[in-house]
Amino acid sequence: MANLTRWSPFKALSRFEQAAPFDDFIRTLGLRPQWADLEAPDVRIDVTENDGAYRVKAEIPGVDKNDIDVSISGNQVAISAEIKRESKKKDDERDICTERYYGQVYRSFSLPDEVDSGKASAHYESGVLTLELPKKGNGSARKLTIS
Repeated sequence: MANLTRWSPFKALSRFEQAAPFDDFIRTLGLRPQWADLEAPDVRIDVTENDGAYRVKAEIPGVDKNDIDVSISGNQVAISAEIKRESKKKDDERDICTERYYGQVYRSFSLPDEVDSGKASAHYESGVLTLELPKKGNGSARKLTIS
């Protein structure tokens, strides 16, 4: 008996996956696949740094800026958002394939230095959230002399 594996559109197909051609054949017949293994999309980030601040760019497409929450605690940054799906269909329409995700997405990460959350700012445009995170002044730091 052959081993069958479930195809996931969000995972890269390998050349060793034998069920992929069969799934492609079924999909072309107009059958509606069961997407039980959908995974939440990743919040992809780019982090840059200069002497005084960090800049974080996070891709969160399809989200209203009022549905994004950013929290900062020390050097920990957490970004969460709710992706909503509007379902405006006519009576004579039916779904053939729905791959777009809706629900909660979350990403948290640590930065090397603490962030001054009182001076931090956020801007959301064209699906990209940009955070300006000034570094907290470390007044208690001192240089040690090695003897």
